Amino acid sequence: MSDGDERLARLPAKPAASRRRWSEAEKRRIVAESYQPGVSVALVARRNDLNANLIFNWRRKFREAGSFVPVIVEPDRMLPPPADAGPDGVAATGRMEIALSDGSRVIVDREVDGAALGRVLSVLARR
Repeated sequence: MSDGDERLARLPAKPAASRRRWSEAEKRRIVAESYQPGVSVALVARRNDLNANLIFNWRRKFREAGSFVPVIVEPDRMLPPPADAGPDGVAATGRMEIALSDGSRVIVDREVDGAALGRVLSVLARR
Protein backbone atom coordinates (compact mmCIF):
# COMPACT_ATOMS: atom_id res chain seq x y z
CA MET A 1 0.00 0.00 0.00
CA SER A 2 1.40 3.45 -0.89
CA ASP A 3 1.34 6.43 1.47
CA GLY A 4 -1.64 7.93 -0.42
CA ASP A 5 -3.64 4.73 -0.13
CA GLU A 6 -2.82 4.48 3.56
CA ARG A 7 -4.10 8.02 4.24
CA LEU A 8 -7.36 7.30 2.41
CA ALA A 9 -7.87 4.13 4.39
CA ARG A 10 -7.62 6.10 7.65
CA LEU A 11 -10.31 8.68 6.77
CA PRO A 12 -13.42 8.21 8.86
CA ALA A 13 -16.43 6.94 6.96
CA LYS A 14 -19.16 9.51 6.35
CA PRO A 15 -22.40 8.46 8.07
CA ALA A 16 -25.15 7.49 5.66
CA ALA A 17 -27.92 10.05 5.42
CA SER A 18 -31.23 8.74 6.61
CA ARG A 19 -34.10 8.87 4.13
CA ARG A 20 -37.12 10.92 5.01
CA ARG A 21 -40.52 9.31 4.61
CA TRP A 22 -43.52 11.27 3.40
CA SER A 23 -47.04 10.13 4.15
CA GLU A 24 -49.54 9.91 1.29
CA ALA A 25 -51.40 12.90 2.78
CA GLU A 26 -48.20 14.99 2.90
CA LYS A 27 -47.38 14.12 -0.71
CA ARG A 28 -50.89 15.11 -1.81
CA ARG A 29 -50.70 18.39 0.11
CA ILE A 30 -47.34 19.27 -1.43
CA VAL A 31 -48.47 18.28 -4.94
CA ALA A 32 -51.67 20.31 -4.58
CA GLU A 33 -49.61 23.28 -3.42
CA SER A 34 -47.40 22.93 -6.52
CA TYR A 35 -50.46 23.29 -8.78
CA GLN A 36 -51.56 26.62 -7.26
CA PRO A 37 -51.59 29.50 -9.78
CA GLY A 38 -48.42 31.57 -9.66
CA VAL A 39 -46.51 29.05 -7.54
CA SER A 40 -43.40 27.35 -8.92
CA VAL A 41 -42.41 23.79 -8.09
CA ALA A 42 -38.98 25.08 -7.03
CA LEU A 43 -40.58 27.40 -4.48
CA VAL A 44 -42.74 24.59 -3.07
CA ALA A 45 -39.66 22.37 -2.89
CA ARG A 46 -37.71 25.00 -0.92
CA ARG A 47 -40.64 25.56 1.46
CA ASN A 48 -40.80 21.84 2.21
CA ASP A 49 -37.02 21.25 2.20
CA LEU A 50 -36.99 18.71 -0.62
CA ASN A 51 -35.78 18.38 -4.20
CA ALA A 52 -38.05 19.74 -6.95
CA ASN A 53 -37.56 16.53 -8.95
CA LEU A 54 -39.27 14.61 -6.16
CA ILE A 55 -42.36 16.81 -6.53
CA PHE A 56 -42.39 16.22 -10.28
CA ASN A 57 -42.19 12.46 -9.63
CA TRP A 58 -45.12 12.63 -7.20
CA ARG A 59 -47.14 14.71 -9.68
CA ARG A 60 -46.55 12.12 -12.40
CA LYS A 61 -47.42 9.27 -10.02
CA PHE A 62 -50.75 10.84 -9.03
CA ARG A 63 -51.58 11.79 -12.61
CA GLU A 64 -50.87 8.25 -13.92
CA ALA A 65 -52.84 6.66 -11.09
CA GLY A 66 -55.77 8.92 -11.84
CA SER A 67 -56.04 9.54 -8.14
CA PHE A 68 -55.23 13.24 -8.22
CA VAL A 69 -57.04 15.70 -10.42
CA PRO A 70 -56.35 19.35 -9.65
CA VAL A 71 -59.50 21.46 -9.83
CA ILE A 72 -59.63 25.21 -10.16
CA VAL A 73 -62.98 26.93 -9.69
CA GLU A 74 -63.20 30.30 -11.32
CA PRO A 75 -66.51 31.87 -10.21
CA ASP A 76 -66.36 34.81 -12.61
CA ARG A 77 -66.07 32.41 -15.57
CA MET A 78 -68.83 30.02 -14.54
CA LEU A 79 -71.59 29.22 -17.00
CA PRO A 80 -75.16 30.44 -16.40
CA PRO A 81 -77.50 27.96 -14.71
CA PRO A 82 -78.88 25.25 -17.00
CA ALA A 83 -82.32 25.63 -18.57
CA ASP A 84 -83.83 23.02 -16.22
CA ALA A 85 -82.58 24.84 -13.09
CA GLY A 86 -84.98 25.56 -10.28
CA PRO A 87 -85.35 28.94 -8.53
CA ASP A 88 -82.20 28.24 -6.52
CA GLY A 89 -80.13 27.82 -9.73
CA VAL A 90 -79.54 24.11 -9.13
CA ALA A 91 -80.31 21.76 -12.00
CA ALA A 92 -83.09 19.30 -11.33
CA THR A 93 -81.12 16.55 -13.06
CA GLY A 94 -77.94 17.06 -11.04
CA ARG A 95 -75.90 17.45 -14.19
CA MET A 96 -72.28 18.57 -14.00
CA GLU A 97 -70.15 19.88 -16.85
CA ILE A 98 -66.37 19.67 -16.59
CA ALA A 99 -64.48 21.96 -18.96
CA LEU A 100 -60.88 20.88 -19.54
CA SER A 101 -58.05 23.26 -20.42
CA ASP A 102 -57.83 21.90 -23.99
CA GLY A 103 -61.48 22.84 -24.62
CA SER A 104 -62.89 19.32 -24.13
CA ARG A 105 -66.01 19.01 -22.01
CA VAL A 106 -67.27 16.09 -19.96
CA ILE A 107 -70.93 16.13 -18.90
CA VAL A 108 -72.13 13.71 -16.21
CA ASP A 109 -75.20 13.41 -14.02
CA ARG A 110 -75.41 12.86 -10.28
CA GLU A 111 -75.38 9.07 -10.70
CA VAL A 112 -71.86 8.98 -12.23
CA ASP A 113 -69.43 6.48 -10.74
CA GLY A 114 -66.53 8.46 -9.26
CA ALA A 115 -63.89 5.85 -10.12
CA ALA A 116 -65.06 5.68 -13.74
CA LEU A 117 -65.06 9.47 -14.02
CA GLY A 118 -61.53 9.54 -12.58
CA ARG A 119 -60.34 7.09 -15.25
CA VAL A 120 -61.96 9.15 -18.03
CA LEU A 121 -60.38 12.38 -16.79
CA SER A 122 -57.01 10.64 -16.45
CA VAL A 123 -57.13 9.48 -20.07
CA LEU A 124 -58.17 12.95 -21.26
CA ALA A 125 -55.37 14.59 -19.27
CA ARG A 126 -52.77 12.42 -21.08
CA ARG A 127 -53.87 13.56 -24.55
